[in-house]
Amino acid sequence: MRTPMLAGNWKLNCLAAEAEALARAVAEGCKGLEGREVMIAPPYTSLGAARAAIEGSPVALGAQDVYWEESGAFTGEVSVPMLVDAGCSHVIVGHSERRQHFGETDYTVAKKVAAAARGGLVPVMCVGETLAQREEGTTLEVIERQVRGGLCELPSEFFETLIVAYEPVWAIGTGKTATPEQAQEVHAAIRRVLTEVAGEGTASRIRILYGGSVKP
Repeated sequence: MRTPMLAGNWKLNCLAAEAEALARAVAEGCKGLEGREVMIAPPYTSLGAARAAIEGSPVALGAQDVYWEESGAFTGEVSVPMLVDAGCSHVIVGHSERRQHFGETDYTVAKKVAAAARGGLVPVMCVGETLAQREEGTTLEVIERQVRGGLCELPSEFFETLIVAYEPVWAIGTGKTATPEQAQEVHAAIRRVLTEVAGEGTASRIRILYGGSVKP
């Protein structure tokens, strides 16, 4: 049975003191939580503060991105071992804002997903279509390409560590929302592709999340 998960991506928000306060509030709200998992993903600079605030709670710490090399001349990047050292157990990969603004591709997503899984992190791989793609009727085609592309370098023994997050780009920060029927259609398509790639048994255990905007 799949354990439901709620993950919060804090994006470019919260200085260390703010992150500590918010993380502490989340941890307090999750006391006694059973049968659910919660993960927060603060900015890199606030990971330490958030880690201290959630210590001893059921809240997991995640990062918003990662690089696939462990070390080297890659200015500005953060590696899997660095995130593990910072206390992270999860990492978001392929977020729509990374794809849109920073040139993330299915190729780089695949490299990051594989590196994260090999290094002991749970990759939360994001997929989703733009408004133009939905209006063109190519949503399922786009989703299938992103799922297959993002998993093409992941060794089969790590498939069950994967989480897939469907985030329709047109519903993020726009005030628009996907209907339950629209979200379920895409989730079913993702599950189908996962079944073809990983096998029915493994695919049935991979969690699929829906991503949308939430503000305090």
